[in-house]
Amino acid sequence: MTSTVNARTGRAPVAGLLLAAGGGRRLGGRPKALLPHRGGLLVEHALRVLREGGCGPVHVVLGAGAEEVRARLGPAAGVVLVDHPGWADGMGTSLRAGLASLTAAGTDASAALVALVDQPRVGARAVARVLAAHREGAELAAAAYEGVRGHPVLLAREHWDGVARAATGDRGARDYLRQHASLVRLVECSGVAAPDDVDTPDDLALLD
Repeated sequence: MTSTVNARTGRAPVAGLLLAAGGGRRLGGRPKALLPHRGGLLVEHALRVLREGGCGPVHVVLGAGAEEVRARLGPAAGVVLVDHPGWADGMGTSLRAGLASLTAAGTDASAALVALVDQPRVGARAVARVLAAHREGAELAAAAYEGVRGHPVLLAREHWDGVARAATGDRGARDYLRQHASLVRLVECSGVAAPDDVDTPDDLALLD
């Protein structure tokens, strides 16, 4: 599909893809999307970050606690909630489910910007920086923290099929990006964000 140019911005949209399926095994089985953060839920914060950073529509891949997340988020314009029964098989399967949802929806987005729900210190400024790299011509782009590649990651539409084929277990787009390293633009974000994950009880200190 040829991307449609937004009449207001003169640009094709970039979709947000939020991976929010994790069950929080090392958190005692507390779904990460449902963790409290800034007076709401972590999934609400992450969704807001993508939208404020310039992404739309946003597809949110749900797994653990999906019914509760759906009840909390409810229907919202420009937001698609994607149930992924196989979420426990790893982040790679969630990424495949999200890309499949974007394709099935017939979105006219020129790219997808992939973010993880458990990184509360990655805010809208980092999203906007990575998105800007695509506007400047990058097919593949990723936030970098002191030179180390992290999230969010941007995947131009022509790479979705290849990324989906390469995503296995918990590896997500890692192998594909390594194979296409010459196309990946790293966008330094250490001054505006931090890539800390909420994985263990000690990491709950990242939330407020």
